[in-house]
Amino acid sequence: MLKKILWWISLPIRVLWEFNKGFKLYYVKGIQWELEELENIFALILLGSYIGIPNPPIDLSYRLVPYMIREIYVMQEKSTKEINLRTGWLNV
Repeated sequence: MLKKILWWISLPIRVLWEFNKGFKLYYVKGIQWELEELENIFALILLGSYIGIPNPPIDLSYRLVPYMIREIYVMQEKSTKEINLRTGWLNV
């Protein structure tokens, strides 16, 4: 009997706890998507000359190329995928 009462008392707390976990998951996914988009913009700025966007000064680009190794792999991987909402119309 006491177990049943405690279960009913703790029900709103458990519901709110699960609701909070759902919000956290939603916002973490949104932040991860934003990070991916910022990485895409970073790659587009440095490698934009391939599609006609003026690039930054060459010495700055050379200093940033070591940070682009992962981005180049990501762009190669995404270029083989079909276009969807996440990859955008540039497929980068």
